[in-house]
Amino acid sequence: MDLTVKPGDDFYQYANGVWLKNNPIPAKETRWGSFNVLRDFNINAVKTILNESAENKNAAPGSLEKRVGDFYASGMDSATIEKLGYTPIKADLKRAGSVKDLKAVLNEVALLKTSGTASPMFGFYVGQDRKNVENMIPQLSQGGTTLPDRDYYLKDDARSKKIQEAYKTYITKLFTLTGVPQATAEKNAETIFSLEKKLAEAQMSRVEMRDPYKTYNKFAVAELSKTTPNIDWKPLMAKMKVTGQDTILVSNPKFFTELNSLLTSTPIADWQTYLQWNVLKSAAPYLSSAFVDANFAFTQTLSGQKVQTPRWQRMSSLTDNAIGELLGQLYVKKYFKPEAKARMNEMISNLVKAYEIRIKGLEWMSDETKEKALAKLHAFKPKVGYPDKWKDYKGLAINRNTFFENVRNSGKWSYDDMVSQLGKPVDRTKWGMTPPTVNAYYSPVMNEIVFPAGILQFPFFDPNADDAVNYGGIGAVIGHEISHGFDDSGSQYDKDGTLRNWWTPEDLTRFKERANSLARQFDAYTVLDTIHVNGKLTLGENIGDLGGLNAAYEAFKMTKQGQSNELIDGFTPDQRFFLAWAQVWRMNIRPETAAQLIITDPHSPGEYRTIGAPVNMDAWYKAFDVKPGDKLYIKPEDRIRIW
Repeated sequence: MDLTVKPGDDFYQYANGVWLKNNPIPAKETRWGSFNVLRDFNINAVKTILNESAENKNAAPGSLEKRVGDFYASGMDSATIEKLGYTPIKADLKRAGSVKDLKAVLNEVALLKTSGTASPMFGFYVGQDRKNVENMIPQLSQGGTTLPDRDYYLKDDARSKKIQEAYKTYITKLFTLTGVPQATAEKNAETIFSLEKKLAEAQMSRVEMRDPYKTYNKFAVAELSKTTPNIDWKPLMAKMKVTGQDTILVSNPKFFTELNSLLTSTPIADWQTYLQWNVLKSAAPYLSSAFVDANFAFTQTLSGQKVQTPRWQRMSSLTDNAIGELLGQLYVKKYFKPEAKARMNEMISNLVKAYEIRIKGLEWMSDETKEKALAKLHAFKPKVGYPDKWKDYKGLAINRNTFFENVRNSGKWSYDDMVSQLGKPVDRTKWGMTPPTVNAYYSPVMNEIVFPAGILQFPFFDPNADDAVNYGGIGAVIGHEISHGFDDSGSQYDKDGTLRNWWTPEDLTRFKERANSLARQFDAYTVLDTIHVNGKLTLGENIGDLGGLNAAYEAFKMTKQGQSNELIDGFTPDQRFFLAWAQVWRMNIRPETAAQLIITDPHSPGEYRTIGAPVNMDAWYKAFDVKPGDKLYIKPEDRIRIW
């Protein structure tokens, strides 16, 4: 803490100042804060498991240790990877570069998707139908671009221009590494950039994509084909391993009509180049060091990262992404204690109780809507630690000596696994994150809150810490995830996870007024020079923080410590509660990463998450004696109260 600062002037600095000064960003990182410290601890824990598995000569064929160990060992065999250069993708490059007509272009797109190679042109996935949640349905989304957001193609300020140039340099570099002459490679870069820019122009913004109704467009497959005469979806979907489906959801139909025009206005030679680029960029991180270094040089421009993440760490993350539920079983056995799960379940039920009290006490909401909100709250399904039913990755071939093939096979396995869900009941045991993940999530269509084992550690959670610290940390995270069920997007789904309005018109208007006030509060925060937080993009997360911290405080006040005034380290229970919250969000960040996240990340920067919710809570003012005249002071009648 930096006690020279007044909490009412800069609560972030007060709670974290000395830590921020003493913890510069390590060269291999783009930011450094509580999440990163815990992720670093976890990745090292995972490293121990991976090394032990890789070195275990007695692991039985087909056992967890053997499969996990072989996958990781293949990624660490840099001598073999180096020797191969770009040999693993030569055949793909040749095939992609020899498509002769539009039908062949589209067939190649399907092949790249189904083989776990790349995802060119548009996004495709299988998921629940938001208006009929017991049904799994194929879904199409905008895509086809490489830069983190459409804005990178459309803006021409100095920052965006620098990134566009670095991107073209990257494309050129990868092509020359496969023996393409420099001049041709530069021409390829222009071709790819201009084609991706046209795809970007057809995309919706991230704020628009937050609207679950706007992105819900159901088509009969035959009807969709009429809107895109150059794409006959029935045979294309069959090539994508989807048969017997007569309807499809499309998030942005305009994108597909634009893509349809692009298909014929773009020469086949340009599509060949574009498809080859998709093969190249997807493979670059897994080829020899020349490709990996080129990939990192581009990442540096985007994020400001100083040195490349060490190989063991990249391979640990890759193993987690590829076979996370095999690795996860080894992880929870070693690092997740049953008592942590028990304490967590107890806190979740306390948070739900607190939320119930708060909903019943809302002065702006009618009884009719309250009843529906409570029904939704009581239908929440919590998942803690790890899945009850693990994925077995049956049929996934892993060989200690063929790294690139392992990566491909896992991509193909995941694609087949996704498509296999069609025509089956929704699997409610499924997890969207792996056990070592330091994060949590809410799923509106499942109406569930999920907390992987990875986040259930200090500074978020410590079974031995006092209640103030746990409720200000993981308690607020639990409350945050519950609040996602009631944020600007999640609140449009009912207790069954169906996209269906359950609000009276008057209550909905009042809710939106309050949400808009919160968006304006965050719009006023500046991040870098002239860049502001985007209050609309971050609205869901900010409602999550405000609702979550209020509910966590309510739950904390039900505990013995919450009702006492006993000092620990000279701080009251309430002060410790808010300090725990503030210290979760401490973060040093590189300016390049900060600039990127403002465009792409629905979360506000850490310093504004620290203060954004407390400045709207009377308890915070009382705890730190914040008075008119203090920089963060907001008049009681102007404080935003939602949940």
